[in-house]
Amino acid sequence: MRFQHSVSYTALVTCLATGLIAPTTVHAQAVDAASEDTSDGTIVVTARRREERLVDVPLSITAISGDDLAASGVQDITEIGQEVPNLTLEVSRGTNTTLTAFIRGVGQQDPVAGFEAGVGLYVDDVYLNRPQASVLDIYDVERIEVLRGPQGTLYGRNTIGGAIKYVSRRLPEDTSVKIKGTYGSYDQADLIVTASTPITDSLRIGASGARLSRGGFGDNLAQPGVENYNKDVWAARGSIEYDDNGFFVRLSGDYIRDESDPRQGHRLIPSLLTGAPVLDDVFDTRAGLTVPEQLVEAYGGSLLIEAPVSDNITLKSITAYREDKSSSNIDFDSLPSEDLDVPVIYENDQFSQEFQILYESDNLNGVLGAYYLDANAFNVFDALLATTGALPFVNAPGLNAQTLGDVDTETWSIFGDFTYDISDQLSLSVGGRYTNDKRSARILRTTFVNGFSDQFGGAGVPIAVTSDFTGSDSFKEFTPRASVSWKPNENHNIYFTYSRGFKGGGFDPRGQTRDTPDFNLDGVISGDEVFDFLQFEPETVDSYELGWKASLLENRLNVSVALFKGDYSDVQIPGSIGSDTDGDGTNDSFAGITSNAASADVNGFEFEGRALVGKDFAGAGSRFNVSWSLGYLDAKFNTFIDEFGNDVADERVFQNTPEWTGSMSFNLGVPVASGMLDLISGISFRSDASQFETANPFLDQDGFALVDASLVYTHDSDLFSIGLHGKNLFDKRYKVAGYNFVTGGQNGAPFVSELGLEGNLTAFFGDPRRVFVTGEIKF
Repeated sequence: MRFQHSVSYTALVTCLATGLIAPTTVHAQAVDAASEDTSDGTIVVTARRREERLVDVPLSITAISGDDLAASGVQDITEIGQEVPNLTLEVSRGTNTTLTAFIRGVGQQDPVAGFEAGVGLYVDDVYLNRPQASVLDIYDVERIEVLRGPQGTLYGRNTIGGAIKYVSRRLPEDTSVKIKGTYGSYDQADLIVTASTPITDSLRIGASGARLSRGGFGDNLAQPGVENYNKDVWAARGSIEYDDNGFFVRLSGDYIRDESDPRQGHRLIPSLLTGAPVLDDVFDTRAGLTVPEQLVEAYGGSLLIEAPVSDNITLKSITAYREDKSSSNIDFDSLPSEDLDVPVIYENDQFSQEFQILYESDNLNGVLGAYYLDANAFNVFDALLATTGALPFVNAPGLNAQTLGDVDTETWSIFGDFTYDISDQLSLSVGGRYTNDKRSARILRTTFVNGFSDQFGGAGVPIAVTSDFTGSDSFKEFTPRASVSWKPNENHNIYFTYSRGFKGGGFDPRGQTRDTPDFNLDGVISGDEVFDFLQFEPETVDSYELGWKASLLENRLNVSVALFKGDYSDVQIPGSIGSDTDGDGTNDSFAGITSNAASADVNGFEFEGRALVGKDFAGAGSRFNVSWSLGYLDAKFNTFIDEFGNDVADERVFQNTPEWTGSMSFNLGVPVASGMLDLISGISFRSDASQFETANPFLDQDGFALVDASLVYTHDSDLFSIGLHGKNLFDKRYKVAGYNFVTGGQNGAPFVSELGLEGNLTAFFGDPRRVFVTGEIKF
């Protein structure tokens, strides 16, 4: 049995969204990739910090422009996963704003303190160290980029699976005011106001404020007036920019407050103790937990400085600080009974500093940089097992297991990446990164009786300490990258790339020291054995990619094909099992078990394209564009050692990694009444996917497709637009997350609960069909 415990809502939303994806697909390696279509259909990018045609850039990234987002109604980052091949983005179970991200089979489901993300998230060059509050809504975004494969030689923090970056628009030169409103299904009512003005020819200021609200997709039947899957957010952002002949400074800050109701799960089986049936509506719940008050609050700021010192060299500095605190209540059993109720408090803060030296000449271009991060992640949560504790043979009413994890991360690195054009047809890129990660952890696990602990306003009495551990370790690695690119002519590019990814180790905050095995069989559990039991080592990926890019039919057709192979070693497998601490045969707690238990091959291909099918076919100014993507992933474990020392690779699958992903969308634009009317529609599909490494027919999701559509009118003056948007038009129900604490249930076998007595098997679902209108006015 595997357990993913997503225990917090957090707040760090720097951008708020409106738009649907009909993306311009761009492949590039850097995160500073902007894209635009020239009048002849050529796609131009600045992926490697200079303007290049898409066909000239080796390696894979999909860039989606802010205009495409604004045109078609995207609500948050998870919708990007519908368009990008081999990408999974989901709202983590039991949260409103925590992100689960996987790229090409590599990621991290567990967002508790102590685990690093496998996919990096950046907002304006600032790496977000924690996944909480990463389900970002977006406003004033210039583009969103998804880099597939390991990165770390060009910027910021090293990430093993890939990176996602939000790039905000720079402030306009003239005074401007923009008001955008949204109203739609489930009483959705959003208002975003953005304004900016120049102070001098070089100095500009701007600010945005947003109110985002929506009723729940369902109700909490145990708590009248409490909704499920609702939204209640206030957000603000401000910036000051100075731009003088290439010398650019931006000071920005943001704040968010999220008072949305707790997102609780839907039971997939009748309760084993009280007999409560499965609810008809998957968005309804009977969760009875009410403490603590649901609240997410966060703020942060950054300072960006770009200074050209010569025609060839530019210096860049990025300084940032972020802080957030959240409190939430997660009711695992989704019932009024206190069978597995988990209130949680989560606090994160981080300081980062990055320096870059950018070099550009006729045939040599590159970057040399240094990065530093000092971060702390603290979480504490109770796990109330009152039904178990009330049993006569347990004799511990209000049994409660508390976990406290306090993890410091200090990391520094130096990196560089340079491209040399040997000739007009042949170029060579080499890069590398040295990373030094230091992880320090305090883990305290305490057993209480008489209910919740004082951390959550309860009167619980501590009766035993099952873990009291302090440890620290450093993880060092050099990760290289190299690529060669051959262009037989200006419209074709064939490239090969090798890169190595690395993610540091750490300590499992749910580990229980009293369960430490006697590794050397000397009859004594030593401190070194406890250290080894709670610690897990780094994991690595060696990635190889062969690609072809072409611009055909006089730039009316652009295609990108990539074949990749990933050798995934020392895979970190976090999870938890039920634990019987008093030997009475009933699990009254749980213990974290994280190990480098597996090695795997992650191979596949990706195909993306965009075609200008028609131009001026229905009168001057009309257009018809088609975009598509297809991804295939063959991800298989070579070894997978379970907690009993057995190799069970044949019985394990990759989590959150469908074999097939794909999409197709079109944009039909026709001039109408001094403006342009755009019909934008798309379909995306994903094949079967498992929530955990052990397949579960109740929790896993079969393959499915989603259909979206938008109709948008924009005046030629660009002063106003109005749109009608539909999401998930066929109202598909699909699982995105879940909890599993049962065995059995197959082939007529009864369900058996492994923690609690109700039998906790619950799921969370993607958004139902929604229809909404948007209107925007510019002054």
